[in-house]
Formats: sequence, C-alpha cells, structure tokens
Amino acid sequence: MTSENDAANLPAPMDSHGTDASTEAGRGWDHIGAIIVDATLQRRQNYHETVKPRVDALIAAWPDAATTSGFRQHLETGKLSDVISWPSPGRLAQVEDITRVFERQGIETVMELRATLGDPARRTVLREALGAVRHVSPKTLDYIDTLSGV
Repeated sequence: MTSENDAANLPAPMDSHGTDASTEAGRGWDHIGAIIVDATLQRRQNYHETVKPRVDALIAAWPDAATTSGFRQHLETGKLSDVISWPSPGRLAQVEDITRVFERQGIETVMELRATLGDPARRTVLREALGAVRHVSPKTLDYIDTLSGV
C-alpha cells in the first residue's frame, strides 16, 4: 500500500560524491549520535519536517556526541528528549538500545561503523544485534548503511 506521502519519506538520490543530487546535503552523517537518532526517528515520519531538524539540533547541542562514548555521556544526562523535542519514550528507548549495541560491538566512530558494515562477518553480527532491537527492521538496517556512508 502506498500513500501520497511516500515520496517525502524516501532517501534523497545521491550523486557520486554521496551528496543529495537535488542540491541539499545528503543523509549521511559523520556523527554517531546523529546516525542513531536519524535511524530511530525515520520510521513513519517526514524526513525534512520531522527528522532532519531534530538531528541538526542534536549535532548543534551535542557536537561531542560524534562518538558512541560521547553520545553515551549525553544520554546519561536524560536530556535527549529536550534536545530533539521528542517526548515519546518508545523512540528514546530505541535510541538507548541501539547505542548499547554499538557499545557492545566496540563501535566508537562512524569510521568504525563503516568498517564493521564493510566486513561481511562483522556486518552479519552487527545486523543481527541491531535486528533484535524493537522496531529495527531490515529497512532500518539498510538505512543505517546509508547514514554511515556505506
């Protein structure tokens, strides 16, 4: 089933440099917190109206959350809901769960995430661990590839 909003929820086409071919910056991030929040919020949301402004706010407020440990330190403050203006505890719990998977897999940076996703054996382990998180579907797993630049 499709709806009139389906096109607005699709990733932007990328050019050969990994940027949005339509003039905007692409969906890739060099910030672990941004990848986790974007992947979590994207489900059933309009990207440009709902997701991107919140991810931009996260990066502006927490630039040092570009690493998993930096993101964890900020998560421990309990302020994520305020920073991204998102009151839903379900999505916030999913952010926590995905962060925990990255920690357990030893993924600290986007470069390490890319390396893990580029190694077939490690990729399988990571995708299985992420797939065990509630609401992380195969589509979300593929979207994490896009967000990390794989």
